[in-house]
Amino acid sequence: MGTIIANLIEQIRALEDELEGELAKHRAKLGFGIERGRVLFEQELLRRHREMKTTLRQYLLNASPLVVLTAPVIYSLIVPLVILDLFVTLYQAICFPIYEIEKVKRSDFFAFDRSHLGYLNALEKMNCAYCSYANGLINYSREIAARTEQYWCPIKHARRVIGIHQIYASFSDYGDAKTFMESKRKSGAEKQ
Repeated sequence: MGTIIANLIEQIRALEDELEGELAKHRAKLGFGIERGRVLFEQELLRRHREMKTTLRQYLLNASPLVVLTAPVIYSLIVPLVILDLFVTLYQAICFPIYEIEKVKRSDFFAFDRSHLGYLNALEKMNCAYCSYANGLINYSREIAARTEQYWCPIKHARRVIGIHQIYASFSDYGDAKTFMESKRKSGAEKQ
């Protein structure tokens, strides 16, 4: 990988760190912080949150009929999501040790912290938990797929792909057989 690309990757990482610092400052302005993985609110903020809460009855009465009718479609996705979760977790548990691929830490991808928000009613909290699970699972699955791709076929595509994973930048360039063969020998994938 060229030095310009390596420098750009380093700049991106530095910007991500800077962004996290700015987000921490913003959280502090909103009246909460995170200590040892726990969300802590100022008491006055908790009181204001409770005052802003929409009751479940109000929430349902104000809901669009089309939203109510499509809710079962949204919730039906829980079945394929749980199946995906089971299969990618089993896949990783069985295959990653064999190929000596570092396992993906599941807890890094799931955050169920919205239930602490006093301005959400029970249904909103349940919806937030559902979305947290679905998005966390997709990101967890993506990381497992990325590590698999890194092991078996770490070659960039010929055309630009939107939403590449973080490991992608280290892949061999499309058409660079020499670099690919060298990376294959290093990873042990050639033994397969």
